[in-house]
Order: sequence, then structure tokens, then C-alpha cells
Amino acid sequence: MGNQKYISTTALSKLMNVSTGDLFSCLTEIGWMERVNNTWTLTDIGKEKGGQFRSDSLRGTWVVWPDTLIPELESMKGAKTTDTKYVNATVLSQILKVSKLRINPILSELGWLGKDRKGWILTKLGESIGGKQLEYEKTGIPYVTWPESILSNKRLIETFKQVNGEFSEEKEEATNEVDTSFRDKFQAKHRAADGHFVRSKAEMLIDNWLYMSEIVHAYERKLPIEEDVYCDFYLPVGKVYIEYWGIENDSKYIERKKSKLEIYQKYSFNLIELTDSDIQNLDDIFPKKLLKFGIQAY
Repeated sequence: MGNQKYISTTALSKLMNVSTGDLFSCLTEIGWMERVNNTWTLTDIGKEKGGQFRSDSLRGTWVVWPDTLIPELESMKGAKTTDTKYVNATVLSQILKVSKLRINPILSELGWLGKDRKGWILTKLGESIGGKQLEYEKTGIPYVTWPESILSNKRLIETFKQVNGEFSEEKEEATNEVDTSFRDKFQAKHRAADGHFVRSKAEMLIDNWLYMSEIVHAYERKLPIEEDVYCDFYLPVGKVYIEYWGIENDSKYIERKKSKLEIYQKYSFNLIELTDSDIQNLDDIFPKKLLKFGIQAY
């Protein structure tokens, strides 16, 4: 043990030929370090492995490690190594040919990210497609990296085609037969004040109410998931989905409602549900439901 040296995490990363950020991420994943109040600190496991604190008046406090840990960390790195390559938002923006300032807001619109302080936080949906939550070492600002495999994600491709004005004329083959039969049965023939064609008088009243309240909304937006499911309305502000349940005496409709609610719950989407009784009193009911998601209606 006499030849054992203590070196900083940054120095350790150089000896291991990995980036400092990747090493901090690895040490977090294996439970040796954690981020507390924007400061890196040792866990009990990290202390057992020999991690110690050093400090001076110039550099403050930092963590050092025995250099004898390198073989153990190398083996862990090797065990974790896969063919998966991760890219950050800047690289994604270059590949997808959009401004780097737009990439995270678009991923947020897909439901993969959420805004936090000055950075971005991975959502449950983003995690399910392989996103990794990281933090910048010096600032602690959160950011997300993505596996290159998301470049073949159907929803991502569709979204960027729309952003770039490349609309496909081909109709997708729907996998949700119950949802499809409903959409075929009830044609969108009612024209709302903003020009949207909707499927019922109740939906027209909802659309008009949103329009008159100056709340930006989309009608029948496809959910940003692999399942082919459409919401009735979508509000970009607050990322809120709205479902109007207008038929309660049809077994297929009840089955459709149940399956859609399961999907909203599965992906933790923000959902407002409206019924016929709500439609009769939208001015009182709707503002309260919207306010729960931070949306004020005037």
C-alpha cells in the first residue's frame, strides 16, 4: 500500500483515457458518487473504495481516489461498454439540420424532455427510448444524451418532417383498430371558429372555447409514442392532452376509452378529461382543470 497514490477524478479520467464527464457518470451509476446541492460528494460505497476529500483555500474541496482502483474501474467500464453511441443535442441538431436552439424544445414537444432551471431533464418517456441524464461537471446544469438509434424513431422522423415542411401524403396503417373504427365512423364535419374541422358539436364548443381564450391548441394530434393513438386536443403550453368522452353506452367506445387512459397513465402524460356534463358548464369547469397544469384562461 506504500506505493498507493491519491489522484483527482479528473486526473483519474486522463489515466483511463475517458472524458471527465463520462467518468463522473460512471461513478454515479455504480453508486460511488452523487450530486448534492450542485456539489459532487462521496457515497458510503465510494468511501469504502478509498475515496477521500481534499481541500485548500484556492480550489475549495474535491474528491481524490487511490490510483490502485484503475483496474477495477477499467473492468467495469469494459463490462458497461456496448456498441451504443450517444449523441448530445448539438450533434443531433447537425444531423437533423435544425438550429441547436430548437432541438431541445422539439424533443420537449415530443415529451422526451422537460425544462429545469437552465437545463433539461429526462422524462419517463425519454428514458424509455434510451436517453441518459447527465450534468455538466462545473455548473451542475442537467442535460441529456441520446443513443444514435433514436434517429430511426418513427415519431422523431415524423416530427422533423413536419418542422421542415416535408409532409407525407401516405396514410399510416393504424394499429389501434378500435380507435380507427371510431375515427372512420365519426367524420370531422363540424367547423370551429378557428377553422378546425371536428367530429362533434361538443368538440366544436371545446375548440371555440380554447380559441376565444387565446389558448394555442391542436386538434387530433398523434401522441409521441410508438402506438398509433390520437388525442382530441393538445395544448403545447403545459403539454396537456384533452380527451372528451361523449359516448358512455357503447362497448367498443368504452374499450377505446379504457385503452387510451392506460396509455396516458403508462407515459405519465398530462391529461384533462371532459364529459357531457362539463360541456354544459365549460366557463366554470375548464379554467379550473387548466389551472392544475399552470394554464390560466382569461
